[in-house]
Amino acid sequence: MNPFQENVTNLIRTARAIQPNIHYGYPPGVSLTDFVTDDMKALVHPHWSKFPPVNPMWHYLLGTIYIFLGIVSIFGNGVVISLFTKAKELRSTANMFVVNLAFSDFCMMVTQIPMFVYNSFNGGIWLFGPAACELYACLGSIFGTCSICTMAVISYDRYNVIVKGMAGTRMTAKKAAIMISGCWIYAIGWSILPYFGFGRYIPEGILDSCSFDYLTRDQMTKIFGLCIFFFMYCVPLSLISFCYYFIVKTIFDHEKTLREQAKRMNVTSLRSNADSNAVSAEIRIAKVALCNIALWADQSTITPLVTILPALIAKSASIWNPVVYAISHPKFRVALQEKYPWFCINEPIKSSDSESVCSSKTGVSAGSTVSS
Repeated sequence: MNPFQENVTNLIRTARAIQPNIHYGYPPGVSLTDFVTDDMKALVHPHWSKFPPVNPMWHYLLGTIYIFLGIVSIFGNGVVISLFTKAKELRSTANMFVVNLAFSDFCMMVTQIPMFVYNSFNGGIWLFGPAACELYACLGSIFGTCSICTMAVISYDRYNVIVKGMAGTRMTAKKAAIMISGCWIYAIGWSILPYFGFGRYIPEGILDSCSFDYLTRDQMTKIFGLCIFFFMYCVPLSLISFCYYFIVKTIFDHEKTLREQAKRMNVTSLRSNADSNAVSAEIRIAKVALCNIALWADQSTITPLVTILPALIAKSASIWNPVVYAISHPKFRVALQEKYPWFCINEPIKSSDSESVCSSKTGVSAGSTVSS
């Protein structure tokens, strides 16, 4: 055995001998909370002191993932907002909801990503102090809740047009503005409560971000946790589930009626390709809307690494929202093709296309068509 091989062998033997006493290079007995700055220690829940530091790889990996999410989301939602301001044909009342969703997602990524990425690449601890921690968590709550509420409003708008049809309430710009304002007031109202002593915002998980305190077991925190779970998750989810259940049911009932009429007329189908695409679009959006809101589920099954995944997946929803609710729609793609030709989109332009992204005048009785 040459000297090099002997040295390598000795290093391997030494590493194997001391491995039970080391943890990713940290000394024995080191806790996750030992690296917290002095001004943040009062905010960190004792629960996290039970865990050793995570592998530093996680911080770098998460920082890299969040950079990607931030760039894609900010770009995608920025394009939707830009198209709405530049293309007059997109300025319908229904599309106001889509733009509000894009704006909310855009703001969330702008306010959340920079601080998280900075922390991730500088030791993986919160470095901006208690006030910034509370503000970070509060803004994340406001924009996240507003996005969920906006998806619920979009589902109601589709329900009103597709299920109610001509009997539905006409959506005006004033009504849309009131509903959008309601989403923001609802989100802000619940999110600022920790500033008034009802719950609080603290560092969570691997301690490079902040969120609601879901660990303290006093009565006030328990009540607050139940309230935000019910009002910020269950209520929007219930509305979305209700609306899209009847939307999909109406679409399938309409399909059944068309098939029966086609059978009596001895033809293959009475449905046009546009109808077919519309049905597929509505079902696809129903699935994605339910999946998106499910991404915001409760985060309280609780190890440092477990808390990473729900937050990561929730933020990834801001990538899919502009694609599902806007850019996937022909009218948005036509506008994208006209305003930004370097996207290389080849969307046929229809001279009589009067569709909007969220709703269009649709009937579900005999002779009507379903469109998105």
